[in-house]
Amino acid sequence: MTVSLIDVSTYLPGPPISADYYAQFADTDDLRDNVMFRAPRFRHHVAEDETAIDMVERAAAGLVERHGQDTIAGVDVLITHTQLPDMPFYGGGGGMAHRLGMKPGWVIDLHNGGCAAFVLGLKLARNLLESGEGRTAMIAVAQNAAGTVFDQKTIRCKAQAAVPGDGAAVGLITLSDESPILDVECRTYGEYAGDMTIAVDPPRKWWQPGPGEGCIGFTESKITKVMARGNRQVPEVSYAVCDRIGLKPKDIDLFVTNQPNRVFLRNWREALELPPERHRDTFDECGNLFAAGIPINLDRAISDGQLNKGDVVLMAAFAHAGDFAGAAAVRWGGR
Repeated sequence: MTVSLIDVSTYLPGPPISADYYAQFADTDDLRDNVMFRAPRFRHHVAEDETAIDMVERAAAGLVERHGQDTIAGVDVLITHTQLPDMPFYGGGGGMAHRLGMKPGWVIDLHNGGCAAFVLGLKLARNLLESGEGRTAMIAVAQNAAGTVFDQKTIRCKAQAAVPGDGAAVGLITLSDESPILDVECRTYGEYAGDMTIAVDPPRKWWQPGPGEGCIGFTESKITKVMARGNRQVPEVSYAVCDRIGLKPKDIDLFVTNQPNRVFLRNWREALELPPERHRDTFDECGNLFAAGIPINLDRAISDGQLNKGDVVLMAAFAHAGDFAGAAAVRWGGR
């Protein structure tokens, strides 16, 4: 049986926020000149009272408009990923299903996929539908850490705060040959799983009360390691998929990745021998969208005609400090 990614729909909260917003708070930061933290021109921030469930509902509006509420309500498998869950003890899948009018047989919240969660969701959805667990799946991702964690009063002055942006996306997957998922490669690098940490001053566990606000614990040494891993892992999983589908990476019609910074985007594109016009890049418009980066870039490429019917799109990303990476190829069937 063939499984297809037939559509994506996305949402960006609020008006664009310019780099000047962060410039007014800029403070002395040993990492300010690091290439990892060269700020995008714009990004979007989730509203103070806006939940991940709200974001996914707004992202799904395009699918409802194009495919009908009955199609969405009839989804058999819902796979979700939220960068900052609304509640720490459970994921948002149940609330998202209820808000969208679904009664799915499977609701699965993913955390380990990180920035590559959409690719992991594609693999999981394909496997479940192929095994007879339903005919339709939805992947829902929400990145909501920019206007929350990174906009805290004592964090927004750090170089890392100006890079993330918020957004949400949903993808619709069906048992059909309309827009087939050609291949998916997912790899876990468990040896790096503890390398992303939360830094709080004074130190405490993330759940303990205290005066300091938390951010990502970056150091020059950690950044060097993450850059090396990301530069290696994304091309590796991309080449693995291309080899199995019988295409050279340079012959891919469109390359869509997560977008941590401009250096990664350039290095990945060069590793696959692709010109800039075949690598979707919205970094200066949206910043680092984490897991929402791939589907939001894909949606924009479809909407403006960069991806056409019959084209092969390769999606690839790595997560966190390099503990997971994945790539997926789809022959796009048109919208």
